[in-house]
Amino acid sequence: MKILVTGGAGYVGSHAVKRLVAGGHDVWVIDNLVYGHRACVEALGLPAERFIEGDLTERPLVEKLLKENGIEAVMHFAAYAFVNESVTDPAKYYQNNVVGTLSLLEAMRAVGVKNVVFSSTCATYGVPERVPIPEDHPQAPINPYGFTKLVIEHALQDYHHAYGFSYAALRYFNASGAAEDGTIGEDHTPETHLIPLILQVALGQREHITIFGTDYPTPDGSCIRDYIHVDDLADAHLAAIEKLATAGDEGLAIRCNLGTGVGSSVREVIAACEKVTGGPIKTLEGQRREGDPPELVGDPSGAERMLGWRAQRTDIAETVGSAWKWHSAHPDGYGD
Repeated sequence: MKILVTGGAGYVGSHAVKRLVAGGHDVWVIDNLVYGHRACVEALGLPAERFIEGDLTERPLVEKLLKENGIEAVMHFAAYAFVNESVTDPAKYYQNNVVGTLSLLEAMRAVGVKNVVFSSTCATYGVPERVPIPEDHPQAPINPYGFTKLVIEHALQDYHHAYGFSYAALRYFNASGAAEDGTIGEDHTPETHLIPLILQVALGQREHITIFGTDYPTPDGSCIRDYIHVDDLADAHLAAIEKLATAGDEGLAIRCNLGTGVGSSVREVIAACEKVTGGPIKTLEGQRREGDPPELVGDPSGAERMLGWRAQRTDIAETVGSAWKWHSAHPDGYGD
């Protein structure tokens, strides 16, 4: 299948590209490189002409890319995803995540490409009423980032109903880890994800890791999250895009969680990092952060039912091990 991956120079997108290529698909990547990395695309070994530096709001460019290459489906990862920044600068998020995506969908509609896999998020649920969180849980995001993703979920449903689009909206929990062969991994500026922050302490790049809140109603008092390995996410995207390819004239509308169904606390993740790196991790205890629920764990049964997918890497130490392999070999990330 000929597939366009938006945001394919970013963290999850690049791992999906790697998986698609391994699966025999023809892949093109478009990324504006605001947060993505050219060196990441180079590490994937894509031919130079398969990478296009551009923005999704450049609709003529996107239409040309879709039409000239006979693109059959789109994997849409391109988005800004820093929750705190979305609160302080919501316009940036509405412009990129909403306007940019609508521009992409209109370019697709103009050239007749109707299959899209969308990178959504568990942030659309807001503060959960019950855990593990099922797909039919009320969606009430508490920040602009989560709301921009929910807006697009609604848009996709409307495009499905009105224009015959087939889509899969995949609601990630905490993406983590790195490619098993160590060729690509996680490199954010600023870094906000727990595992790489802890590993920066192990690398001597950070003095300590702060545990925000030690009095939550959890077994060890720290927050619990569902850490889903990025390679499992990539496998789910492959399963989703191949499922959409089987849709008839009425199309398919898929909405499902991507998680392990197993939670790990902040203290448990720190312990796993100490085990993997072989040294102590200095910690400080801090106050709770506003808006941090005690536990976020997804019910992944919908993805198994709809996509035939389930996470294969559910041991947090295994996930941390793959991240350590990347970070210890690339302490400065991609260096670009």
